[in-house]
Formats: sequence, structure tokens, C-alpha cells
Amino acid sequence: MVFLHCVLDLWENMARMPFFLLFKDIRNVIKKDELGIEIAQIAVPAALALAADPIASLIDTAFIGHIGPVELAAVGVSIAVFNQASKIAIFPLVSVTTSLVAEEDTTGQSNTGAKAGSPKLEDGVVADTKETDELLPKESTSKTSPQSSTFTKIQNERRHIPSATSALVIGFLLGIIQALFLILSAKPVLNYMGVHSDSPMLIPAQQYLVLRSLGAPAVLLSLAMQGVFRGIKDTKTPLYATVVGDTTNIILDPIFIFVLRLDVSGAAIAHVISQYLISLILLWKLIQQVDLLPPSFTDLQFSRFLKNGFMLLLRVIATTFCITLAASLAARHGATSMAAFQVCLQIWLATSLLADGLAVAGQAILASAFAKGDYDKAKAVACRVLQYGLVLGVHLGIFLLVGLRYAARLFTEDVNILKLISVAIPFVAATQPLNVLAFVFDGVNYGASDFAYAAYSMVLVSAISITCLLTLSPAYGFVGIWIALTVFMTLRTLAGFLRIGTGMGPWQFLRS
Repeated sequence: MVFLHCVLDLWENMARMPFFLLFKDIRNVIKKDELGIEIAQIAVPAALALAADPIASLIDTAFIGHIGPVELAAVGVSIAVFNQASKIAIFPLVSVTTSLVAEEDTTGQSNTGAKAGSPKLEDGVVADTKETDELLPKESTSKTSPQSSTFTKIQNERRHIPSATSALVIGFLLGIIQALFLILSAKPVLNYMGVHSDSPMLIPAQQYLVLRSLGAPAVLLSLAMQGVFRGIKDTKTPLYATVVGDTTNIILDPIFIFVLRLDVSGAAIAHVISQYLISLILLWKLIQQVDLLPPSFTDLQFSRFLKNGFMLLLRVIATTFCITLAASLAARHGATSMAAFQVCLQIWLATSLLADGLAVAGQAILASAFAKGDYDKAKAVACRVLQYGLVLGVHLGIFLLVGLRYAARLFTEDVNILKLISVAIPFVAATQPLNVLAFVFDGVNYGASDFAYAAYSMVLVSAISITCLLTLSPAYGFVGIWIALTVFMTLRTLAGFLRIGTGMGPWQFLRS
């Protein structure tokens, strides 16, 4: 009996450790409770919106793959360059925007809760809205036209979130800078990626990259607006805009590529048109919900964006350099290797981005919980989204292991490319649980505004992974690249787990 009591006491003490708190109430993973519904309402639309663009890129890849293997490899390099440049420019802004907007929206609602709900009387008692309206002078409404009344109502319903305006200004400026940089330096950048002057991939790759870069302002502006919508926990609007834009892209692709015979240029033009359409839809919807004109310049809070954004910029540069180096090494092994790598990478990222929906939900809800000091909810949300992530990752791995062998033929009919894709399938499938957990850990830490740890840990992880890439790629070729990427995602997941599992930084409350 004494031994049994000792064992039970030991288990209870271990269960209080942050490590075991991550597995608390794991049975609730399949339970449709209030928290699960809240997460799902944010995560599902966000995941669909995030997956829509990679899926559109996959369709681009499928269309271009039927032009020829050289064009497929060329576009693969150009997409890798454009996507990584966009991540460097916008990812810090989107992540910081989501957290700041969620905090401002939460504190703003708590500070103006009575004002937003029912008017207060002078003695502090909240009056009934209907009765208060009846006490208002009738002539004050009779002198107002229906149009001005509607405008006033819209103005009153708008949220005052200065960070939203900051995000749009910074996003648009970064988009212009990215477009100019990629257009003016397309050839040197492609040379760095392994596409040299004597390569048959250079001309189509340069054509695609220059035309695609014209859409950079729209891409970065739309992503900045998505960060705002995530912060106010509205992920349905970005989903709607993304689906409309990507559907337009899918419709225009075969028209521009095959009917008008524009080849890779047609694919780029179709994508640019779809991105500007997405931006217009998001801007129209955002104006209806958020006041985008703060009363003073100081309200824009550029200093907070710069401080936190710089931390995440370090993280993104480290991540981007690692992925870009992997693509560059694949290109150096030839067009066949690059084409196979492009197909696998797009699928790898598209499926993993489904987990980013959970990361978005975790970040938005956690930012609000931390702003209110509700640590019980913060703990519950962190546990739940990580548990959801593990389940999702396992299912994605099984799905890709079984289905990717057959789906690969949708992208190319080249026997050599298909052979290399089959070699990469075990890596793509086996890393899905790691990928999902890594993305979710990112969202959880961003929700806690733990940007410094996210930056420094990723620099260390990338340094180790880059060493693996430079060592394994020459020795083992295509397989070596995927081994190194597996190491990269394993270390990312471990870094996120250590922060929360040991109760460090903003997670110290888990020790109590």
C-alpha cells in the first residue's frame, strides 16, 4: 500500500509538470465542446484559405507539367524564389498583425463593452437599448436622411484597430519593394538558384518570375489583410476571397497557356490577375468592419511592428534560406531532380499548411486570453490545438503514403521524374506529424507574443539543418536533400515543444 501511494503521488506530481499538461483531457479531442467549436470555427476556414493558394500552385504545376519537363523545372525554381521572397517580406507582418489586432480588439471591446452594448445612465445603471431609443428626440432622426443614417450606423459598427492600418501600409510598401527587387534582379537570383546562362530553364524561369512579380503588391497587401481578419477571428472572409481568386486562376490557366499559347507566361499572368482580385475583395470587406483611418500617426504603432517584426524577420530569413538552399541543391542535380523536388515540395507544403489553420486559431484565441489574463483558457487552448495537430498529422501521413504514388501522374508523365517522386514519398508522408506540430507550436508561441524565442531557436535549427543539406546533398543526392529536410522539421518541432513543455518564458504559469 505504501508503494502504491508513492507511485500515485509521483504520478500526480508528474501530471502537474508542463510536459504532461500538454496531454491533459486528451479525450476531449473527439468531443464537440465549446472550446472545440470555437477552434474549429476559426481553424477550418483558415486552413481551407491557406491551402487554396498552394492547391492553385499545384494546378499551375499540373498544367505546366504538360508543356514539358524543362518548363516544369523552370517554373518550380521561379515559384520557390517568389514564395520565399514573399515569406521574408510578409510573414513577420502577418504574424505580428494577428497578435496585435487580437489584443487591441479584445482590450477595445472590454473598455467599450458598455458603450458597444447598451448606453449607460449617469448613475451607472445600464439602460435598455429599446427604452433608450424611445427617449431620444424624434426630430433628431427625422432630419437625417436614410443614407446618412446608414453611414452613421456603419461608422459606429466599425472596430477601431490602429494596427490594421499599420499592416496595410507596411504590406503595400513591402509589395512594391519586392516587385522591384525581383524584376530587376531576376537573372542573378536564378543564377544563384542553379539556373545558369547556359541552362534551358533560364528563359522560361525568368519570364515567369518577372511577370509573377508584378502581383507582389497585391499578394502582400492581401496577406496583411488576412492577418487583420485573423486577429478579429474572422477567417471566413479570407476563405471567400481566396476561393474566388484561385477559381479565377484555375479558369484562366488553360485559356492563357494553351488557347492563347502563352505557355509559362500565361500561367504567371493568370496568377497575377487572381491575386489582385483577392486584394480588392478583402479591402472591400475590411472597410466595412474596421476603421482604417486612425485619428493620429502615433496610433499606427509602427514601433511595435518593427520590434516584433524584426524578431520574426530573423526567423523567416533562417527558414527561407534553408528551404531555398534545398531547392537550389535540387536544381544543381539537374532538371529532372528539380522537377521532382518541385512536385514533392508543393504537396509537402500544401498538406502541411492545413495545420496552419490550427495555428491561426491558437494564435488568435491565445492572444485574446493573454490580453485578458485568462491563463486557464490559454492552457486549455494550447493543449487542444496541439492534440488536434498530432491527430491531423498522423492522418495526413497515412493519406500521402497511400495516395501520392497515384497522384504524382497528375503532374507529369516523365518516367524519370516519377521515379524520383516515388523515392521522396516516404519522407513527405513520414514528416507530416512533425510538420503539423511545428506549425501549431509556432501559432501557440506567437499567441503568447513569444517572438524572440521563435526567432533565436529557428536560427539555431536552420544552422544545423543547412549543415546537413550541404553535407548530405553531395553525398546522397536527391535523397540526401530530403533527409536534411526531415532533420529540419524534427528540430523545429523539438524547439517548440521544449518551450512549452518545460514551462519557460510566457508559459511559466504552467508550473503553478
